[in-house]
Amino acid sequence: MHVTTPPHRLLSSGHAMPLVGLGTFGSDRYGSDDVSAAVRTGIDVGYRLIDCASVYGNEAHIGLVLEEALAKRSREEFFVMSKVWNDAHSPQRAVASVERSLRDLRLDYLDAVFVHWPFPAAHPPKAETDARDPDATPYDHARYLGVWQALEGLVDRGLVRHLGTSNTTIPKLELLLRDARITPTLNEMELHPCFQQPELFRFCVDNSIQPVGYSPLGSPSRPERDRDPEDVIDLENPVVVEVAQAHGVHPAVICLAWAVTRGQVPIPFSVKREQLEANLRGALETVLSASDIDRLRGAERNARLIKGQVFLWQGAESWLELWDVDGTIPGHEGYAS
Repeated sequence: MHVTTPPHRLLSSGHAMPLVGLGTFGSDRYGSDDVSAAVRTGIDVGYRLIDCASVYGNEAHIGLVLEEALAKRSREEFFVMSKVWNDAHSPQRAVASVERSLRDLRLDYLDAVFVHWPFPAAHPPKAETDARDPDATPYDHARYLGVWQALEGLVDRGLVRHLGTSNTTIPKLELLLRDARITPTLNEMELHPCFQQPELFRFCVDNSIQPVGYSPLGSPSRPERDRDPEDVIDLENPVVVEVAQAHGVHPAVICLAWAVTRGQVPIPFSVKREQLEANLRGALETVLSASDIDRLRGAERNARLIKGQVFLWQGAESWLELWDVDGTIPGHEGYAS
């Protein structure tokens, strides 16, 4: 069953962005062929926003699918995003990363490019959570700004339309808004009913930054290394289940409808056609009332699932130091400094 092309959200730039996107992080479960096949199916059922990243290792495969799709459809129908990984936190490497993504995705321009994480810490694929890059450092605003300014040059060249931050915090965004020539249009962040990030969400909205929500279903397919016995499961949260039962839909539909109604752009991932269709249709056609949204505030558990331990530097003690939890940015010795 074909789902009509999603309606759009207007960005501060005046460009339109689809209300729902398709993620392409296959975790440890799906290879490039699986993910590119999912993108092909997703386009067929109506997705037009495709969220990619260089580190996912599948952009070349996805590029073949996009080339095939663009032989039949206008480029303006699509909103394709990519990200600069942590091993490219220098101006030259950042530019090279985006140019490589453009080649791999077979595109003349990207609708958005994000700095994937604000830390110059690389690690091998499938690294365990206790892995550490010996060269990792805490947030360095001058270094980050150098990467950002290099990406601003790509906007000037017409290779990128919008810039975005990802996995960042209010203190870091405040510095970037103060110093950037081209301020971020988008911020990609973990968002699901059990992790609503209300302060960061409101900060983005107040500064005309569109929130993009990853792990919108609570990341049920995230790698085992990112799981903790204390993690919550959104699809089993009593509030989410109650609202789903009231609407006669699966809890996943409520998670996505909540995201769209709240104002963020969710980017769920699936490789199954029936789930791709159900996610898109449910997100766009399930109407939540103000009472539903109010009830879903009760699902909040401050339950971050993607904690980022592998990006910690020597001297840092907890993944909380990545997230500026007390409103300040820690240094080399963590909050002790």
